[in-house]
Amino acid sequence: MKCPFCNQENTRVVDSRPVEDNNSIRRRRMCDACGKRFTTYEKIETIPLSVIKKDQNREQYSRSKIQDGVLRACYKRPIPVKKIEEMIDSIEGEIFNTEEREISSTKIGEIVMEHLRSLDAVAYVRFASVYREFKDVSTFMDELKKFMN
Repeated sequence: MKCPFCNQENTRVVDSRPVEDNNSIRRRRMCDACGKRFTTYEKIETIPLSVIKKDQNREQYSRSKIQDGVLRACYKRPIPVKKIEEMIDSIEGEIFNTEEREISSTKIGEIVMEHLRSLDAVAYVRFASVYREFKDVSTFMDELKKFMN
C-alpha cells in the first residue's frame, strides 16, 4: 500500500477492526518514511456486475453513480451522512444479493427509490423527478399523490 502523502510503499498496519456493516475491514496505517497515518478499507471482492442501461448498452456497476444520485437527492436535507452511507450499503447489498451477473438500471432506480421513500420524502421526490424524467407539473403531481397515499 502506497502512502498518499509521500508515495512510499513502506507502510504498516497499526490497527484493524471490522466496520459496522461487517462487510469490510477498516485498517489504520502508518508510513515508515514520513510517519503520517491514513485509513484504508478492505471489502470482499464481489462478482463483476454489469448494468443494462435504458438504451440496452452495458457498463460495469459503479457504487459512485448511486452515491452521486442519492447525494444530489439529499442535498440540503437534514439527513446525517452516516444514514446516507448506511442506506447506500443496504442498496448495494440488495443489488448483490440477487446474485445475478446483470441488472437493469431500472431495477437499481426502483431499489434506490424504495430506500429513499423511507428515508426522506423530499429526497425521494427529487430522485423520482430525475429518474422518472417528469415532463411537466401534472406528472410531478401524480407522483406526489402516490406518495401521499
